[in-house]
Amino acid sequence: MRSRNPVFSRRGFSRDNGYAGFNTAPQAGGPAVATQANPYAQPTGNPYAQNPYAQQDLQHGAPPQAPAVTGRMTIDDVIMRTASTLGVLIVTAALSWALLPVDDANISRSYGIGIGAALVGMVLALVQSFKRKASPALILTYAAFEGVFLGVISSIVDNRIADGAAMQAVLGTMAVFAGVLVAYKAGWIRVNRRFYGFVLAAALGFILLMAVNLLFAVFGGGDGLGFRSGPLGVIFGVVGIILGACFLALDFKQVEDGIAYGAPREEAWFAAFGLTLTLVWIYMEFLRIISILNSND
Repeated sequence: MRSRNPVFSRRGFSRDNGYAGFNTAPQAGGPAVATQANPYAQPTGNPYAQNPYAQQDLQHGAPPQAPAVTGRMTIDDVIMRTASTLGVLIVTAALSWALLPVDDANISRSYGIGIGAALVGMVLALVQSFKRKASPALILTYAAFEGVFLGVISSIVDNRIADGAAMQAVLGTMAVFAGVLVAYKAGWIRVNRRFYGFVLAAALGFILLMAVNLLFAVFGGGDGLGFRSGPLGVIFGVVGIILGACFLALDFKQVEDGIAYGAPREEAWFAAFGLTLTLVWIYMEFLRIISILNSND
C-alpha cells in the first residue's frame, strides 16, 4: 500500500497486496516484484524469507523486525531527524514572531513576508517530495521558511484575535500526535488498504473543496462559500484535524515498514519531512478553529 504522502509513496515505504520490500517494483494486478538492482529485494516475493526473526514475528501476529544492520534506518534516526526539522521550524517561528510586529502600522508588511515564506516553503516541499534522494539541506530550508510563515500567522491570531491561541494550537497538535501514536501502537488503528483508500479519497475531496472555496473568495470576495469561516469553518476544521490524525497513522505505518524491511538510514530524513508536513497541517487546522471561535464572540 502506498502512502498518501508523495514523500513516502515514491520511496520504498510501500506495501502492495500484502507484501513489502524496500524499493520493490509493483506489478499491475500483482504483488511487489524485486528489481535486480535492489540489494534489499526479496527474490521470492516473500518479505519475510530472509528475515531470521520472521517466523516468530508471524506467529505472534507482530510485524517483522529487521535485524540490526549498519547503515539501515532505525527509530532513533527518525526521532533525531524529526527533532532537527521541527527544531529549525520552531526557532524560525519564534524569531519571526519576535522580529515581525503585527501592529496596525506593520501588519501588512509582516503578513506579506509570511505569505512569501509560505510560497517558498511550498515550492521547496514539492521539489523535495519528487526528488529520489533526501536532501537534508533542502528539508531544513523548507522547515525554516515554513517556520517564518507559522510565526507570522500565529502572532496575528494570538495578538489580534485570541490571546493564547498559538499555545492552545500547539497543545492540541501534541495531544493528537500522542493519541494517534498510542492508538497505533495499541493496535486500535489498523492501517490496511481499505483505510488507505478511505483517507486518500477523503483528503482529495477535502482539498478540492477548500480550493473551490478559495477561488470563490479570491474572485467573489468575502469568505467564498463559507467553508473556512463561521460554523461551517469549525466543522471543516474538525474534519481537517481528523484527516491529519489519519495521515499520522499512515506515516507511522510507513516508518514502521521502512525500519522493518531495512530502508537505508538516509530515508529517515524523508520520514522526518513527512511527519513535519502532517504536524503543520494539524496545527494550522487547530489555529483556524480557535480563530473562528474567538472571532464570533
